[in-house]
Amino acid sequence: MDPSSAKGSCLCGSVRFSARMPARWVAHCHCTRCQRAHGAAFVTWAGMEAGRVSIDDPSSTLRWHVADEGGQRGFCSRCGSPMFFKGDRWPGELHVARALFADDLEQLPQVHAYYDTHVDWFEVADALPKKPAPEA
Repeated sequence: MDPSSAKGSCLCGSVRFSARMPARWVAHCHCTRCQRAHGAAFVTWAGMEAGRVSIDDPSSTLRWHVADEGGQRGFCSRCGSPMFFKGDRWPGELHVARALFADDLEQLPQVHAYYDTHVDWFEVADALPKKPAPEA
């Protein structure tokens, strides 16, 4: 494995990616949009410079949902895996779902973001900082 890059894919392998390290950050997002998009209490993202991520989609199965509220979510239309996020608040970044990486990353999650909207049915018991949503 080349420690300067990490590879991953969607569940079915139709959409693959390679990211040149380092990631800008790794964080758990507790916003309600991530909860609904992933069907989970939170999503762990690796924030990457968009130009450092190469997406291989030979079957053209990657689709982008553009939300009315802003932001775009990339997903595999074959297996349904939610994969990527792009938002105006983070120009030049591509957020990649951490669980899709087959390779280790050089850093662990550093923060719980949007913690003010976390679900009440899962207790976070780690010592990471818990940050509220940034003000608009």
